[in-house]
Amino acid sequence: MKYDEVVLGRRSIRGYKPDPVPRKLIEEVLQLAMRAPTSMNTQPWHFYVITGEPLDRIRAGNTERNLAGVPHSREFRIGQPFAGKHRERQIGVAKQLFSAMGIARDDKDARQDWVMRGFRQFDAPVCVIITYDRDVDGSDDSPFDCGGVANALVNAAWSRGLGTVINSQGIMQSPVVREHAGIAADQVIMKSIALGWPDDTFPANAVVSERKPIDEAAVFVGFGD
Repeated sequence: MKYDEVVLGRRSIRGYKPDPVPRKLIEEVLQLAMRAPTSMNTQPWHFYVITGEPLDRIRAGNTERNLAGVPHSREFRIGQPFAGKHRERQIGVAKQLFSAMGIARDDKDARQDWVMRGFRQFDAPVCVIITYDRDVDGSDDSPFDCGGVANALVNAAWSRGLGTVINSQGIMQSPVVREHAGIAADQVIMKSIALGWPDDTFPANAVVSERKPIDEAAVFVGFGD
C-alpha cells in the first residue's frame, strides 16, 4: 500500500481471528517500526512479543486481579482523568463502539464484558509490550520516542494486513505482565499493543474514530493569505 492508504485506511482493531501470526512477519513489522525517529538516536525502546500460553497466563492474571479489586499498578504515569473536550472525544468514540456492538447504555453486564476485553488484550493472538530503558526514566524524550515507534508499528502492521490496537488495560497489572513476559528489571513498561489478523465480522472493527479539523489543530504563522 501507499503511505496515504495506510494512514487513512488504518483503524483500531478490537476483534481478531485466532490464526497465529508468523514470527518472521512480526520481525519485519518491528524492523520497519524502528526506523521511527528518536531524540539524538537514543532508541530507548524494547519489545516483548508474547503469544500462546504465556499470553493466556497474562490475560488470566489481569482478569482475576481486576475482578478482585486489586489496585492498578501501571508503571508509566496515568495522569489526571480527561476533562472538557478531551473527555468529550473519549465519550464520543465509546458511543461509536457501543453503538456498533449493540451495547445499551443500561446494559451493565455487556459494558463490563467490553472492559474486560481490554484486560485480555482484546483476545488477539499476539501482544507487543513496549518498554523503555530505566536509566532514561524521567526524560520526556523517551516516552515521546516510544509513542513514535508505536505509531510506526501500527502503521507497518496495517501495511502487511495485520490489525492492532494500542491499549493500557493490558499492562494495568504490571506484576502479572512482568512475571509471564519475563520483562527485565532495567525496563519500564509503557504500553501494550494487541496484534493479529482482523476479524471482519466483528462490528467494532468497522468503527473509524473522528479527527478534529486542521483549523482546530494547527496554527500557521508567517504565511500569507
